[in-house]
Order: sequence, then C-alpha cells, then structure tokens
Amino acid sequence: MKKIVAMNGEVALQETDDPNVKEGYLLIKTLYSAISPGTEKLVIRSSKSTPIDLGYSAMGIVEEVGNGISHFAKGDMVACYGAPYVGHRTKLLVPVTMCARIPESVSYQEAALGGIGAIAIHALRTGKLQFGETIAVVGLGPLGKLIAMIGEAAGYEVIGCDIDRNRVDQLLEHRILATTSIEEMHTQLQVMTDGNGADAVFLCLGGKQSPLTAHSLEWIRDRGKIVIVGDVEPHFPRTLMFQKEAEILISRAGGPGRYDDTYEKKAIDYPYGYVRWTEGRNVKAYLRLVEKGKLNMSSFTKEIRAFHDVQATFQDVFQASDVLTYIIDYTK
Repeated sequence: MKKIVAMNGEVALQETDDPNVKEGYLLIKTLYSAISPGTEKLVIRSSKSTPIDLGYSAMGIVEEVGNGISHFAKGDMVACYGAPYVGHRTKLLVPVTMCARIPESVSYQEAALGGIGAIAIHALRTGKLQFGETIAVVGLGPLGKLIAMIGEAAGYEVIGCDIDRNRVDQLLEHRILATTSIEEMHTQLQVMTDGNGADAVFLCLGGKQSPLTAHSLEWIRDRGKIVIVGDVEPHFPRTLMFQKEAEILISRAGGPGRYDDTYEKKAIDYPYGYVRWTEGRNVKAYLRLVEKGKLNMSSFTKEIRAFHDVQATFQDVFQASDVLTYIIDYTK
C-alpha cells in the first residue's frame, strides 16, 4: 500500500506492506480522507528524519472483517477516525470502536470529515451546555466553524470571531452571527445575554501563547466556562477566574476512548449505559447530523485532490488560508 508521510519538514509518498486483518478490526480500502490543515502543518514543520504518518479522518469500503465483529460486513461503507490507525493511506486497519457505518444520503466526501466532526461534537459536549445557552467561538478554522455550525443546529445562541474576513463571511453564509472584531463580539454578547456574558467560550486558536486566553474571562457570565480546543497554553489571571468562579476545560480530541489502549488498540467498547458518547459514537452523531440536513458541509468539500498529487496538494495547504479542508480522492 501507499501512504503520505511527513519527513524533514516535507511530505512524501511511501510504499509499505498491506496490513492483515485481525480480531476486533476492520480492513478498509480507502476512498477519501480529509486533511486537517492546522494539525498537519504542525506535524510537517516539526518532522525530522523519522517518517510520521499524516491524517486521522477518512472513509472507505470494508474489505475484511476481523473475528468477533457482528455489526459490520464486507462491502459496508464506513467512516473512521483516529491516528495511528487512520491516515492518508490506501489501506486502513482500524479498531471497530473507531468506525461508523455511513448513511446512504451522506456523500463519501462528507463522511471523510467524520473525525473532524467528532472532535467538534466532543468540544461542545465538554462545555456541558443546555438548550438555548449562548456560546462564542473564537477562531473559525475548520474546527471552529464546525463547532459553531453544530452549536447552531443544537439550538444554542452562537457568535463566531476570527481576524480573517473570509472565514467570518463563510460563517455568515450559514446565518450564524460572526465578526472580525473582538470588541464587537464582546458588545454583541452583552446584547444577546442582557449583559450577563456567554455561557461558554470555545478557544479554537493556535500559536500556544495568546492574549485572548486571558481576555476570554471577560466574555463569560458568572460561573461561565472556557473550553480550550486549539493548541494554546492555559494562562488565565487568577483574580478574574476567582471573581467569576470560572471553569477552565480542555477538550481532548474526539471523545472518551481516545488514547485509551483498551478502547482503541484492543477494540473493546465502553458500556453504552456508562459512557454514552465515545469517540466512535461521536463520529456516528456527526454522520446523523449530515444525513438529517442539519449541517451543510459544502464549504468543507470544495477542494478535492487526487492521492498521487500529494506534493501539489500540500503546497496549497501551506499557501492558501481561505480553504477549510482538502479532501484526498483515492479513486482516481
């Protein structure tokens, strides 16, 4: 099989042996995978001489089903999520706990975004929100935009903010309030909440150090929440945290099960009654939102590139700031 790797600050195609199916796993022929620009640029820039597999969200057709699996069959179309099992590879060997069957009305390109969808859904769940509450999403890259869209679909009052005018305009096209100005967002939040502040702020930022982490405490209500989704350090002034008794929360990837060898490597699911929303169930929840027409993912699927055009595709990833994601097509 072939795969896309990062090495010495660049990307390359590598040839490797096909994986063999094993108990609790699905062997999948990849049809489409999604590039997460922020995450993958970070990996590429930091890569050294040891190759690192890129990607974490994909879909394909089941070629073989491992022992112990009864709810998937050969020929099923599935979305799957989570490195190192999922990547930009022609064949994927994925724990069944990290896969979800694709509804017929969901396009393959939309399904390839299941991993990003699961991360966005888990971020909202981390906020422990109730219907009708108000949220601010700061940073409208692919993850921030999807959090805002899912929040709107779930019945929250949403406002987004980003310094990039194109990203703001893209969110406005979905009839979701957005602005390029932090000051305007703060003013709008006061209007939306009768002066109380947002119930939760989602920080979907990169760059580690950001002054907005401290400022975010000014935007929330008394006992409000800050949910860190992006790659920022949690530096908050204690005085304002104390005054508001604020909750600082960190959202870890796609949900319960992520980075747990029992759930992932051993493909042992958590009991449904005890852990309602695992990373695999969050992928399924994303697919359901798309199936029901609650999410319009057209802005995420505009750029479809052939697998063999890897060099040109990743050059564009580094150069184009107005593209949310790139979808890699393995069928050409």
